[in-house]
Amino acid sequence: MANGFIQYLRGEQNAPGERKLVQKLDFFILTFCCLMYFLNYLDRTNLNNAYVSGMKEELSFHGNQLNQINTVFTVGYTIGQVPCNIALYYVKPRYFFPACMVAWAGLTMVTAAAQKPQHIMAIRFFQALFESSTFVGTHYILGSWYTEKELGKRSGIFTASGLAGTMIGGFIQTGIHSSMDGLSGLSGWRWLFVIDGIITLPVALYGFLLFPDTPRNTKAPYLSADEKALAMSRVPEVSERTPISWNFLKHCFSTWYWYFFVVLWILAGETESFSSNALLQLYMKSHPTKKYRVSQVNNYPTGVPAVGIASTLFWATLTDFLGGKRYLVGYWIGITGVITSALILAYPHNTSIHFAMYYWAGSVYACQATFFAWANDVLRYEEDSLRAVVIASMNMGSNAINAWWSIVFYGANFAPYFTRGMYAMIAVSIAMAIWTALLVWMHVRTEKRREVTVATNIATKEHGLDVEGQDHRVPEKV
Repeated sequence: MANGFIQYLRGEQNAPGERKLVQKLDFFILTFCCLMYFLNYLDRTNLNNAYVSGMKEELSFHGNQLNQINTVFTVGYTIGQVPCNIALYYVKPRYFFPACMVAWAGLTMVTAAAQKPQHIMAIRFFQALFESSTFVGTHYILGSWYTEKELGKRSGIFTASGLAGTMIGGFIQTGIHSSMDGLSGLSGWRWLFVIDGIITLPVALYGFLLFPDTPRNTKAPYLSADEKALAMSRVPEVSERTPISWNFLKHCFSTWYWYFFVVLWILAGETESFSSNALLQLYMKSHPTKKYRVSQVNNYPTGVPAVGIASTLFWATLTDFLGGKRYLVGYWIGITGVITSALILAYPHNTSIHFAMYYWAGSVYACQATFFAWANDVLRYEEDSLRAVVIASMNMGSNAINAWWSIVFYGANFAPYFTRGMYAMIAVSIAMAIWTALLVWMHVRTEKRREVTVATNIATKEHGLDVEGQDHRVPEKV
């Protein structure tokens, strides 16, 4: 048992049948989670597409009501992070994920019946609560099944599916609107919500029937008894503690994991601001000398998530190959943020440099996969409830800051140069690199302590001693 644990720490296990098991997990876990995340982004982004496709005029939007709706969505999304991951501790994922999907699909279709902006505001709040289960919940599940050598690539594929939804969602929505506007008396933007909701339901059914839950409670029919046992052996045995208790709360806030990873993702989230706030699109829209066509304003910025997909897959694969050195991405983000911001500030009237820097900045999307994989790696030997809460808190903290950060530093009124935001990006990028180094130091220190504890426990067992040094060996028979 002790030797097996040491082998696991070194990543040396290669049990018979493991390859086949991982292939099954990849198919049933990744297909469902990637489709869920893809649809999540379609449902999340359809509001802006509907807004420019007739919803604004039909529902008499005025002022910044669209921004208010997006803020309400962010609030609901932030609130839902931790409760959704705690729910996975009590409710099997193959019930919880599909139930959330059915709920947000229903709310998406109900949006088609909205008669004023306030209706959409209320709907989007509750929709955000259910959609908040997808991102952090999937990272919790991936960390429950995959080893350190496998986790980065799977997290990368999952993250890339959301970026793909960002890239092609507008094209899909445009096709629906152009072909169905006026059908059965409904405006094209209303059909957008109806279709988005309908195509979500089959994926929810697929998850309900075939998602494997977690290694400890899986009853997946496609996994044999030996494969279930193998899946259990691939992840360390950890203690379990209910996440709804005062003792757990004290334990959570007494560890360094919560503070360090929440701050890490807050900083990382703000380094994504160039991309997540569509700064290239706003730059083109407000360009002082060039007039871009509508198709150009919509199509050219799709290169940013394309770079994000390539960067995500590259860094996820590389950090797996290097044995889980996820921290390398933190340093890459620090370098990228400083250089891209500094060049935009230095050459405010050079359009080519602006385009190049915004595209390069898209590479920081790699942090989504690698940093959540890093949290799963570091918390692998802690109880599942702590890992679930830390992962959820990371995204909750980032969204709480994002709710006002974009307004202060990247508001549309700052276009096209976003000077204030460039200085903010330089600051958070430097902070990102420093914080990454501190987290590495904390992790190394914790691992050394764990190794000493494991070695001590092995030594005491081999000599028949307990931790107090008392001899409990069974006396030899004379």
